[in-house]
Amino acid sequence: MGAKAETVVVLVGDSTVADWAKEKPARGWGQLLPEYLVEDSRVMNLAVCGASTKTFPDTGNWQKAVGSGAKYMLIQFGHNDSHAPDKPESTKADGEFTANLERFITEARHAGITPVLVTPVHRRMYGADGKPSTELAPYAAATRKVAEKMNVPLIDLYAVSGEYFEKIGESGSVGITVSDTDRSHFTEQGARQIAGFVAAGLKDTSPETAQLVKP
Repeated sequence: MGAKAETVVVLVGDSTVADWAKEKPARGWGQLLPEYLVEDSRVMNLAVCGASTKTFPDTGNWQKAVGSGAKYMLIQFGHNDSHAPDKPESTKADGEFTANLERFITEARHAGITPVLVTPVHRRMYGADGKPSTELAPYAAATRKVAEKMNVPLIDLYAVSGEYFEKIGESGSVGITVSDTDRSHFTEQGARQIAGFVAAGLKDTSPETAQLVKP
């Protein structure tokens, strides 16, 4: 018997997903995801810091992702799409953001890859009421809508990470992100926690993706 062929999972997204250099304090959840997956799976992390659905295709990594021969593609955007309208990476949740996600799904499927949409992970930001902030809510909602419309599996990371941040509270979440001034990027501890949520999502998504996750 030959070795079992490895299952490749390709990731596209922004800095909250991306691989960061060892000397940097930040880690993306994609960097820690392999810890949760079985040995005959391989994560190809093509997420790009600063990318939105609008700018990601120009990085060259979209073409790499589509040509990767991966079985699954996890797609998480929204952080940079949500920037001020005058920024080049900015998109409107119910406009260009939605259209771009639909394009990614169509092209992934055309390449024989099963797309899985991931709603944007929460920033470690809290309102005056002590609840997590909701500036990414429109992008999470748009992602859910696209998943439903195009019959794509969905990992609702926005909901799960929001519940988690609410439960532990602002003081309890210290150490999850790089600093009090950088509340978007995770430390290794934080990225491991978020990667665990993504792995749990894969387990629930389908019997096939569940097989990728360690028991």
